[in-house]
Amino acid sequence: MILEGKVFKFGDNINTDWIISGRYKFSITDMKKLAQYLFEDIRPNFYQEIIPNKSIIMAGENFGMGSSREQAPWVIKEAGIVCVVAKSFARIFYRNSFNIGLPLIEADTSCFQEGNQAIIHLDKGEIKKADNQHTVKFIPWNNFQKELIQSEGIINYLKKHKDFKIK
Repeated sequence: MILEGKVFKFGDNINTDWIISGRYKFSITDMKKLAQYLFEDIRPNFYQEIIPNKSIIMAGENFGMGSSREQAPWVIKEAGIVCVVAKSFARIFYRNSFNIGLPLIEADTSCFQEGNQAIIHLDKGEIKKADNQHTVKFIPWNNFQKELIQSEGIINYLKKHKDFKIK
């Protein structure tokens, strides 16, 4: 599986309130509408910069820290972001993302700049700049993570595997 797109850079400790402000959590329940407010408190008009299905967020450490609200990964996915790559993720954000089918990759993003084009080879565990000058390695997903993403989340995965039993 290959993902590619334009890189949008963010720093360390991006919290869920910066991803989507808590002021919307009860007033807007449609995730497509809510996605229009993605990062509005730290990067106004970010939603207008996104190229749907051709945009990648790259960040530093501890991306998704803060609350456990599932709206944070949902709005990223609904905005058309194909993947989030960060040096590390907050644990609950990481789990919520895979549960809804949002691809996450832990890798060093320091050689990428805003606007670079990135090509992610999921099976090889490589992220390349489109100019081929840099390649970043990461640990490829395990089979369960691959299936969650291919199924677009845990609900669809469980529907597909009706015989799935928790021991």
